[in-house]
Amino acid sequence: MNLNNLTGKTAIVTGAAQGLSRGMAEGLLEAGASVVIMDINPKAEATAEELRQQGYDCQAVICNLTDDATREEKFNEAVEKLGGHLDILVNGAGVQRRYPSEEFPLEDFDFVMDVNLRSVFAMCQLAGRQFLKQETGGKIINIASMLSFFGGYTVPAYAASKGAVAQITKALCNEWACKGINVNALAPGYMATEMNTALLDPENPRNAEITNRIPNRTWGTGEDMKGPVVWLASDASDYINGAIIPVDGGYLVR
Repeated sequence: MNLNNLTGKTAIVTGAAQGLSRGMAEGLLEAGASVVIMDINPKAEATAEELRQQGYDCQAVICNLTDDATREEKFNEAVEKLGGHLDILVNGAGVQRRYPSEEFPLEDFDFVMDVNLRSVFAMCQLAGRQFLKQETGGKIINIASMLSFFGGYTVPAYAASKGAVAQITKALCNEWACKGINVNALAPGYMATEMNTALLDPENPRNAEITNRIPNRTWGTGEDMKGPVVWLASDASDYINGAIIPVDGGYLVR
């Protein structure tokens, strides 16, 4: 028996045109799931085509997750592409803005909160309604952060949004666990992605500081997110609910 087998399962992964979310989408596909990528980035179409060329069942829906007027329509389009049934939602879309707190533009603060928090809750609502309508239960996997646990530096909006994602994950677990819906979150550590380009520069003194604090001395990648997301999406994690699981190479224990 392979508890991590997702053959026949269907999933929506937001923000998966690139970065960690693409890695998670690939992990679900490799485990046998059918996946729809939802992303504002038109590159999502090319990503889905590339994955189809590798033999996977992957499609894309281009959408602005922060747009209340079109979000539900696009969600329904994604579900239809999956045959009208949904098993898994991965809320991977996210943004970051970095300024000294005393100079942080409020419009940027609002933007980060809109993408990282409000749209995440809205997508959870849509998936929750779908699962309840199907009477099948389902798996919701939110993407929190190390900054769900501590404050970070010059990223107050990101820290606030990810702290709230952790709390929403727990709140939804309290309501939906009895209805067969698992709501958990992964909390990535320092990852070698487009979001961290400045920190990845070897000339940046923060690079060495961060790397030296990670016990295995390496930054994570999308590959490192595959196993955790497949586990939370699979039957192997059926009794895991409301958990915030670090994927950080041990950074938080130092």
